[in-house]
Amino acid sequence: MTEAGGIVGEFFDLKAETDADLLAMQCGDFYEFFAEDAERVAAELDLQVSQKSSHGSSYPMAGVPVDDLQPYLTALVERGYRVAVADQYETADGHAREITRVVTPGTLLETTDADAQYLAALVSGTDGYGLAFADVTTGRFHATEADSQDELLTELYRFDPVEVLPGPDLRAEESLLDRLRDRTDATVTLHSAEAFAPGRARHRVHEQFGEETAASVGAGEQAIRAAGAVLSYVEDSGVGVLESMTRLQTHDGGDHVELDATTQRNLELTETMHGEHSGSLLSTVDHTVTSAGRRLLAEWLQRPRQSTAEIERRQSAVAALAEAAMAREQLRDLLDGTYDLERLASRATSGSADARDLRAAAETLGVVSDLVELVEQTDRLADSALVDVLAAPDLDAAADLAVELDRALVAEPPGTITQGGIIARGYDDELDELVADHEQALAWIDRLPEREKDRHGITHLSVDRNKTDGYYIQVGNSETDAVPDEYEQIKSLKNSTRYTIPELEEREREILRLEERRHDLERQRFEALRDRVGARADLLQSVGRALAETDVLASFAAHAVGNDWTRPQLHDGQALSIEAGRHPVVEQTTDFVPNDLLLDAGRQFLIVTGPNMSGKSTYMRQAALITLLAQVGSFVPAQSARVGVVDGIYTRVGALDELAGGRSTFMVEMQELSNILHSASERSLVILDEVGRGTATYDGISIAWAATEYLHNTVRAKTLFATHYHELTALADHLDRVENVHVAVAGEPDSPADPSADEVTFLRTVREGATDRSYGIHVADMAGVPDPVVDRSRDVLERLREEKAIEAKGGSGEPVQAVFNLGQGEFQSGVTDGENDEAEADSLDPETSAVLDELEAIDVNETPPVELLARVQQWQEQLDTS
Repeated sequence: MTEAGGIVGEFFDLKAETDADLLAMQCGDFYEFFAEDAERVAAELDLQVSQKSSHGSSYPMAGVPVDDLQPYLTALVERGYRVAVADQYETADGHAREITRVVTPGTLLETTDADAQYLAALVSGTDGYGLAFADVTTGRFHATEADSQDELLTELYRFDPVEVLPGPDLRAEESLLDRLRDRTDATVTLHSAEAFAPGRARHRVHEQFGEETAASVGAGEQAIRAAGAVLSYVEDSGVGVLESMTRLQTHDGGDHVELDATTQRNLELTETMHGEHSGSLLSTVDHTVTSAGRRLLAEWLQRPRQSTAEIERRQSAVAALAEAAMAREQLRDLLDGTYDLERLASRATSGSADARDLRAAAETLGVVSDLVELVEQTDRLADSALVDVLAAPDLDAAADLAVELDRALVAEPPGTITQGGIIARGYDDELDELVADHEQALAWIDRLPEREKDRHGITHLSVDRNKTDGYYIQVGNSETDAVPDEYEQIKSLKNSTRYTIPELEEREREILRLEERRHDLERQRFEALRDRVGARADLLQSVGRALAETDVLASFAAHAVGNDWTRPQLHDGQALSIEAGRHPVVEQTTDFVPNDLLLDAGRQFLIVTGPNMSGKSTYMRQAALITLLAQVGSFVPAQSARVGVVDGIYTRVGALDELAGGRSTFMVEMQELSNILHSASERSLVILDEVGRGTATYDGISIAWAATEYLHNTVRAKTLFATHYHELTALADHLDRVENVHVAVAGEPDSPADPSADEVTFLRTVREGATDRSYGIHVADMAGVPDPVVDRSRDVLERLREEKAIEAKGGSGEPVQAVFNLGQGEFQSGVTDGENDEAEADSLDPETSAVLDELEAIDVNETPPVELLARVQQWQEQLDTS
């Protein structure tokens, strides 16, 4: 077999050892891809394809220099490929190659994305689900458990992993995996089933974090299984970052506000409903100047706190920074450009950090003392919680590490450690001696041209070096007659000739020996320094978190000052009182009309009516976002706000069509409603928008009515409910904590707008009471529906009103109406005259009568919501077939 054939054959053998999509195999100074891998990589990265022959066959080949692999690797993995890397090493017989790491979306260190890059593992058991999330770029490690699939998807949506490892017990659940892919866009990878085994996983977790640590954080068996699988996968990948995973963090939601996946999406916390970052709450309030700060801000927005003490700690820092404008800008200037120490910790432990990384770390660690000094010398900041934030890390240890790195590294180190010139003079005596000898030898070379010119009278003489000829003396051809006999010719060129002399050859051997020793020793010293930095991963992470938190708090302050936001008052009661509240995102692009909101123990449930496009959804969403921002620790867009701390925010705002997943829009709507009715408590905030609109009118009214009663009577959550079912406004007359509000239209209350008029102006002002009319045709006109359609709609509407008025006359002359007997949970259909009720009931067919009997007997206050909805669907089917 030829050498080329041997390389290609070895590539195929190594490729067979891995399930990776691509293999990059080191061949000397290049990493090569062969066959289909070469064609795929060339197409993705615009590389040139050449050919290699093996046993009479020709194979495509594409390669990249060893020092340039990382950016190509990053680009491939961020496109979704799993790439195995086979490194070359020397042996007694020459060299060999083996796969040293497999890089996947969840194990990629050198990412171009500043966001967290979580690797997740999921398992299921008889008592629920277990989840673990690890960010290999920062060393963060979380484990938790979920009782239901909805909770599982909520956690996945919150962490937004780039790669997911489903346990063996979940791999057959295609519907779950489909929803997982739809919600997260994560790469799904099958890891060995053994890694999820309870005993093996527990041993792995104890080995990584310590048995006492694992026990003290209260991680359950399913969480431990998932955590063990993540650790196993990271270890098998060869990324080498396990030492940076120093803390196992668990959470059960007890101190955080519950935000299910639907709510996070509906409130557009980190991306819009269309999947765009611009227009989200995060993009609006983000004024951070560091990548770590932006990651932490996203985490805070997705996990608001319930702890009043923690929230007020953050608020005090924001308030101080808002008032100390000059110090705030100085602080942000200091933070701007600081290095991401959390990610450095992982790169140092993996051995991938270079000298520039460590130099940047030294400068960043040095900034901490400057920040502390600034805070302590600013009166307003010195009394704030910002002091505690910056004091959280071991500042003495951070300062010591900064001093050592500064002493060890040159001011501007080269990009790779193979270039040399990394370690500063005075750091290591042995290295200093070698450098001195090396420089002395190089100085002799530098003096050689002038010496030879003087000795032999040659004008055009120079000394240089290349890989082929080594050191040489070059003389112009016009003066070669003056060259002495001791000059040994080694190459003849067009205009000059190259020579060597014994003394130069001896110096060259000495220089090569010194260079090799210098580079080896410098590499050893640098690697030892990097290992010491990696051993302080916990310190780097602690300092990194402090800088990130400082950045976020300063960002909150900058936004509050620039947008006239106010500090909310927190309390443990039920009241949510907002004066002149605004939507934090919408106010950025429109001339926003502020509105008040009051919810308390005696006014718990607001039914919001008004035309489409009038601002009902915005009004409700701003209430949720103001509550969320308050519990994150931010100021809020309002003139004033008193916020009763909530344990959860739940929204039902327009179902996304999931027909491809086998779930109709109405089914999605009902499942989301079911989750709210099961999950919300009296300390929750619930936002409902048009519940029941996905089915027939009377079904929808019935569902909306029953859900309102259940939320009011059983759950007792603070609720905002927007609806077009004007019938629901009657609930305010029967339920003591229900009130009506509406979005005003021009002319109210003295001269209400005529629904048949050509123009209607929405004031976007919320007023007490219910609206008694709809403006659908006006909205259609505003949306650009052709005039003939709009005009015809008005004609049809007028005719329908006339017909309805005629048909609505019964024997007593009173309108026919549906009456809910709220006390007994009964429903009666007929005219209000008692005699006519009996006559109409006698004329009903048996199926209808049976449905009415069941409806009369059911107690809506005691029937679980899901069962109630199922009964409604059953009754509908009975009536359809009768």
